[in-house]
Amino acid sequence: MDRLIEFASNHYLLVSAFFLLWAVFFVIESRRGGNPISPQQATNLVNQKDAVIVDLRPADEFRAGHIPGSLNIPSSQATDRMAEFERHKDKPLILTCKMGNQASHLGRQLRGKGFAELYRMQGGVTAWRNDGLPVAKG
Repeated sequence: MDRLIEFASNHYLLVSAFFLLWAVFFVIESRRGGNPISPQQATNLVNQKDAVIVDLRPADEFRAGHIPGSLNIPSSQATDRMAEFERHKDKPLILTCKMGNQASHLGRQLRGKGFAELYRMQGGVTAWRNDGLPVAKG
């Protein structure tokens, strides 16, 4: 451990460049899965541009509480149900899940299939609920 600290202090420019490149890599990778937006921005997109919200959680979690008007396509079935995504290719697509992690992975796949206006909700349905926005059941 002492040698690591000694290396970092002797080569602070190299270590700084490493951490900067590491941060840039994660920012770029997160944007490839869709632009991150807040629940309020998602609401604005739905109201202004007729965006489609796709909930990637399993069906039982979706039935327990979901964003009104959202589609449920569990992430485990997304590749099999790609035709459902294709129907909404001309509209902004907002991907959401429980916490926002799964949406990024699927977003990268959809971007590769030509989906241009792609977003992912930061914090997922949990953030939606925490902001006090309506939730439908059933």
